[in-house]
Amino acid sequence: MNYVFAPPPLVSAPVDGGAERFPVHRIYCVGSNYRDHAREMGRTGREPPVFFMKPADALLPVPAGETGVMAYPSLTHNLHHEVELVVAIGTGGRDIGAADALGHVFGYAVGLDMTRRDLQAQMKKLSAPWCIGKGFEQSAPLGPITPRAQAGAIEAGEIALRLNGVERQRSAVSQMIWSVPEIIAHLSAAWTLAPGDLIFTGTPAGVGPVERGELLEASCSGLEPLRVRVS
Repeated sequence: MNYVFAPPPLVSAPVDGGAERFPVHRIYCVGSNYRDHAREMGRTGREPPVFFMKPADALLPVPAGETGVMAYPSLTHNLHHEVELVVAIGTGGRDIGAADALGHVFGYAVGLDMTRRDLQAQMKKLSAPWCIGKGFEQSAPLGPITPRAQAGAIEAGEIALRLNGVERQRSAVSQMIWSVPEIIAHLSAAWTLAPGDLIFTGTPAGVGPVERGELLEASCSGLEPLRVRVS
């Protein structure tokens, strides 16, 4: 097949403990999915989940033991960190029931939903889409994906973020308003999930600004940590 220009390389993420790569199809994100963060953002309880998307090439994959480098994005003076548990889909489907959802999961990783908060706030005031605040280059740093069988009881773990060695975010995964199986059920009712999809499942309270030169260290029980420096 001939193309008018060379296709871009396939976006992929490292898989913990091996040389294989996880090819990325789409990136879905869930907004305000921890009880404390929902209150922080003015929501009250178990409202229907809010979904948005990032382009696949917004991914910044970081191999185990390395520190990724993220360029401070343009047009913003208020870049925020949001640490998240990320679900990697291995088997696609439509209208997946919550009881069957974990069978579609390849594995888990810890990620960051980096946000141009000032631009997102402007869009909210206009009742306009958040794309400019959420979907920019390198806005989705991701650590290695741990296969589900090796990840342990993710739902019983903790998730945290340190900025320059100081803890900024910490919560239990069990504090999610919508659990991983419920998120998959909701998403697959709206989109046909495919192998290679990533789901950023929301962040706990404590989101805040990041400046050039600062170091982000994200962790989730049972998973490889993620280190990113903003340049």
